[in-house]
Amino acid sequence: MNHPLSLKIGVSGVRGIVGQSLTPQLVTSFAAAFGTYCGRGPIVLGTDTRPSREMITQAAIAGLLSVGCTPVSLGIVPVPTLQLYTRETKSAGGICATASHNPTEWNALKFVGADGILLRPNQFAELLDLYHQGDYPRVGADEIAELRTGERASSRHQEVVLGGVSVETIRSKKLRVVVDCCNGAGAISAPEFLRTLGCDVVELSTTPTDGFSRNPEPAQEHLQELRDKVRETGADIGFALDSDADRLALVDEKGNTLGEDSTLALVAQHVLSQNPGPVVADVSSSRLIDDVAQALQCPIFRTKVGEVNVVEKMIECGAAIGGEAGGGVIAPSLNPCHDSFVGMAYILEALASENVSLSSLRQRLPSYTLLSEQVACRRRDVAPTLRLFRRRFADEKLDLTDGVKVEWPDRWLHVRGSNTEPVLRIRAEANTAEEARELIAAALEIYRP
Repeated sequence: MNHPLSLKIGVSGVRGIVGQSLTPQLVTSFAAAFGTYCGRGPIVLGTDTRPSREMITQAAIAGLLSVGCTPVSLGIVPVPTLQLYTRETKSAGGICATASHNPTEWNALKFVGADGILLRPNQFAELLDLYHQGDYPRVGADEIAELRTGERASSRHQEVVLGGVSVETIRSKKLRVVVDCCNGAGAISAPEFLRTLGCDVVELSTTPTDGFSRNPEPAQEHLQELRDKVRETGADIGFALDSDADRLALVDEKGNTLGEDSTLALVAQHVLSQNPGPVVADVSSSRLIDDVAQALQCPIFRTKVGEVNVVEKMIECGAAIGGEAGGGVIAPSLNPCHDSFVGMAYILEALASENVSLSSLRQRLPSYTLLSEQVACRRRDVAPTLRLFRRRFADEKLDLTDGVKVEWPDRWLHVRGSNTEPVLRIRAEANTAEEARELIAAALEIYRP
């Protein structure tokens, strides 16, 4: 099947622009294929707050019902909540309608296995094969199931995360927290969760019906309102979530954005100091995580970009903590997926147990500049473009785990095709902003669309 360029199909799911590449017909077909892949049984459905959510959800419900599955609706819900609910209720699978950090005009289907983990590459390949075959075992009228509503998904998620930290220690500090939910999926449950931890919560953009209040990616350039609110209220910390509440960015008590890659490093520092062991991160994450692992004498493993790639490696090596660039924190013992609630709980526990400020915690780690750029690139052009980079840097140390990563002792440059958009992602990290900008500029000289 031929689809417009804006449709991205891969381990992160099926993602596109609503009304162009992402249509009700496509959603219904993919849902029917997923129901066929999972077999008849309950399939959990959830969504973020995008205006297209109802159309996407109803189309998915139709596809699932048509092949004999029982849809279980959670409504608007963080994707880590859906993943935990799918696993704990022994459902056959789950689908979350969310395009995560993409702008409002995008939406997507994230497919979750019965274990609550995003489909592995081989599993997704099977699903894609079923979709392309288009031969689904449709059921008759008397076999169509009824839509069900899931119960206690958010409260159960919170219970599990709270079980992984010292709640009383956090409560004793009575921390003031500003949480910016972007009017996304965490708008209701995130403030509730923080209040359960005894925090004095200042809410920012916590109305799910109001539409995204900013670009849903919790990058530094999108968080001015959060920085201002932290300073204005004298808060101890600011949290920023993306639209489906799986990613977490931090603002310190001075109103400074720490950068999304600081989230994983600070969480890992806290967890590994109590429970030393392996740590896993994707190849595009800051070397801050290497510094943490080295200081605590813990082995570190790098994987391809993508939540499921990190999770698989964590399970394989028995890692207690890991994650990805962009604020994705994963603690398999609690919830084997990106989970901003896990990230918030660990950060608050670190502040409370050590009786320090967030800026003090951050000062324990080195300071680098990490810059990101992206340029339009059609899927068919990604491989030849990466060959250009391999030839250009043939004499340097290369990591080809995912795209092309060029490594020097004090800096690195990473170029890869995006899993979620028709773009080439370029990231560079160095000791200074000038050096990082030079690396980005060098990459753009090699490839300009």
